[in-house]
Amino acid sequence: MDFSDLGLAAPLLRAIKEQDYQEPFPIQQQAIPAILAGSDVLGIAQTGSGKTAGFALPLLQQFQEKQLARKRYIKALVLVPTRELALQIATVFQGFSTHLKRRVKTLAVYGGVSINPQMMALSGTEILVATPGRLLDLVDNNALHLSEVEVLVLDEADKMLNMGFEDEMRRIFALLPKKRQNLLFSATLAEDVKAIKAKLLRDPVVISVEAQQEENQLDLIKQVAYRVSPERKGPFLRYLIRNENMEQVLVFVSSIRNANNLVIKLNKNGLEAMAMHGDKSQGARTEALRRFKTGKLRVLVATDLASRGIDIKFLPFVVNYDLPRSPKDYVHRIGRTGRAGAAGEAISLITPEDEHHFKIIQKKMGKKVEMLTSDDADLQGF
Repeated sequence: MDFSDLGLAAPLLRAIKEQDYQEPFPIQQQAIPAILAGSDVLGIAQTGSGKTAGFALPLLQQFQEKQLARKRYIKALVLVPTRELALQIATVFQGFSTHLKRRVKTLAVYGGVSINPQMMALSGTEILVATPGRLLDLVDNNALHLSEVEVLVLDEADKMLNMGFEDEMRRIFALLPKKRQNLLFSATLAEDVKAIKAKLLRDPVVISVEAQQEENQLDLIKQVAYRVSPERKGPFLRYLIRNENMEQVLVFVSSIRNANNLVIKLNKNGLEAMAMHGDKSQGARTEALRRFKTGKLRVLVATDLASRGIDIKFLPFVVNYDLPRSPKDYVHRIGRTGRAGAAGEAISLITPEDEHHFKIIQKKMGKKVEMLTSDDADLQGF
């Protein structure tokens, strides 16, 4: 199947071609026609499945037929859990808008930065991508109104609920018109997501590519683990980066403190690195991600929360410096590589106290990971 088979207009097809999209992913094949038809949609799919383009493309096409939004009134609202994801989604919308006859202004708003510039930038915005708290701040400041929203997109609903946005979302839903199109996307169909589905969606088209997408993606990722003592972890990571010629590597750690300490040691040893975590300002996080995506930063060290929204088409290496708490987080981490049909490598550093937990991760994942020793590595000078 080709994107031209999905009912998209020529200007969007041109933008798709320029961005080197080859063929639609499964969720795009099903979501785009359903959204164009005006149906509510429930999409169950992992990050990296192509769901953002799956809702951005049909929404942009729909907006070609809509009248311009009134001042301070938006037509489409995309709710997301993190600042990075808001920026990423807005960038996707903007990228696909380049050849449209009627340019549709998309804006991302989020906390952690001054509200005044965002209030000023709202003028003419039709599609707003927002984190819940900042959206309500803007509403409370009378900077925008939600009473004319025609399409609501709730992205990464499972994460939003886990991060405690229930009260904010309840307030937002109360401000929205009852008649609207609703698009709900989640990595899983957990009980709390089912509750939102029942409340939000009317006779939805249900699309589930979770298992197929995850299995296909994992097959593209070479996974390997190294047994390493705690005191050798830092030197061995530096050894791997140099020995494997890792020019772009995303390193996951379990805490903000570990991220900061690891960045200091990497930089001291001549490996340029930056940290991305919740204690960093929005400007610092955005700059670190920009430099990493453009190849100007060799190592990005991130916590799990900050990793939401890191979407790099051809990321060759991911390293689990610390193991995550859950098998799902492990799959999410290594899924930063092996995207868009490209191969990638995921490396985990396993201390003796990690071994039992890593066995559980492998069992839940349904894949055994090759375990190697780090003892042969000469770490002198690392």
